Amino acid sequence: MKAFEQTVEAARGGDDAAFGSLFERSLPRLVAFVRARAGGAVAAHESAHDLALSVCREALEDIDRFDYRSEEAFRHWLFVRAARKINNRHRYLHRHKRDVSREVSAPARADGESEFENVLTAYATLTTPSRILSARDECTRIEEALAALPDAQREAITLTRVAGLSYAEAAEQSDKTESSMRGLVMRGLARLAELLEED
Repeated sequence: MKAFEQTVEAARGGDDAAFGSLFERSLPRLVAFVRARAGGAVAAHESAHDLALSVCREALEDIDRFDYRSEEAFRHWLFVRAARKINNRHRYLHRHKRDVSREVSAPARADGESEFENVLTAYATLTTPSRILSARDECTRIEEALAALPDAQREAITLTRVAGLSYAEAAEQSDKTESSMRGLVMRGLARLAELLEED
C-alpha cells in the first residue's frame, strides 16, 4: 500500500493527524482554485481560504464515501466538491438578489503575505514572472488575467493547471471531450501569456 493510500485509510479511521496531512498538501492548490474560480459576488463576500477550509471539513465528514484509486482521484474528488460549493454560493447570492454594492466584503486574513505566497506557488504553472513583485501583487495580476479569459478557457486552465486535474478528469467534470479540453487549455494559456505580457 502506497504512503498516500495509507494516509487516506488512516484518515478514514479517524486519525486527525492523517487527515491534517492529507489536506495540508492540497490546501494551497484548493485556495488558488477557489480564488480563480469564485469571481464576482462570491469573491466579494467569501474568503477563499474559509471556503477551502469548509470544503475540507465537509470532505472529512464524507471521507468514508471516497473510493480510493489514486492521489489524482482524491484531488479530483476534492476539487469537484469545491466547484460545487462555489456554484451553490453563487446561486444563493443571486437567488436572494443581494445588493453586492451594499454588503461588506469578506475580511482580509491577518497572516500577511503567507497565503498569497502559497497561492502563487499553485499559480506557478501559469507564469514565469520577469520582475519581482510581492506575492499579493503577483496573485492579483494573474487573477485579473484569468478573469479576462472566456469562461470555457478560464475553467479549463483552472481545472488542469491550478487544480492539477488530468485532461480526462477536467473534461469529465466540464462535460467536454478530452481533445476539446486540450484545445481550450492551449488557447487559454496563449491568451493568458499575452495578457500577462501586456500587463
